[in-house]
Amino acid sequence: MTGWRARLGFLIPPGSPTTEPEVYRMVPPGVSVHFTRMVAHGTPGSLDGQEERNRSQIAHLDENIALLSLVKPSVITLAHTATSYTLGKQGEQELTQRIEAATGIRFITAFGSVVAALRHMGVRRVAVGTPYSEASTQKCKASLEAHGFEVVGCARLEGVTNIYDETAERAYQLARQVDTARAQAVFLSGVGMPTIDTLQILEQDIGKPAISSASSMMWNALRVAGVQASIEGYGQLLRGAHN
Repeated sequence: MTGWRARLGFLIPPGSPTTEPEVYRMVPPGVSVHFTRMVAHGTPGSLDGQEERNRSQIAHLDENIALLSLVKPSVITLAHTATSYTLGKQGEQELTQRIEAATGIRFITAFGSVVAALRHMGVRRVAVGTPYSEASTQKCKASLEAHGFEVVGCARLEGVTNIYDETAERAYQLARQVDTARAQAVFLSGVGMPTIDTLQILEQDIGKPAISSASSMMWNALRVAGVQASIEGYGQLLRGAHN
């Protein structure tokens, strides 16, 4: 790792224009980031066929990880939240164990990072917003509940034609829609939906933590890689307010 404190590897959907720019903005000095695009067929970012694309990504994961492993990252992150909803809790645990045993490299997922972040912040009651279909949104809710969280607010963003065409402004509106007085934090699911420009102003406006798939996976990747850094501008989690 000469010259770098850590190398972070990210597996991203083939059509995502969002992940790399957001990750580059959040990465602290001395840490390098590396990307491999997963295999999925169909219209990128479309709500139609999302489950089939998720399953395609899972089926080809070993070959994608083999490529990304060549850069010898400290950790590999599956930067696609909805794939975890397809895997389910047990399926994700088994996949993680298998990949780590085969590669010797720590493996985390965006959704697993959300779970870790919520627990780190002491959150039990969460409000969640997604850019998905109703079916995928319900899988998101069920996945949070399977990990012991109470979902006290849940809604999907209306009028989505393609997740990758969405904006941070629309993500902010969704977060305000799902927030309730009982929610201890707000979670915006979906790495492909732009969120990081929303989080800090959202926290100021609602007076509670706001996390997204993107902010959570960056926080967790750094944590797993052993990098301690306070990253300003993207909410309490990355700033280190709960360390």
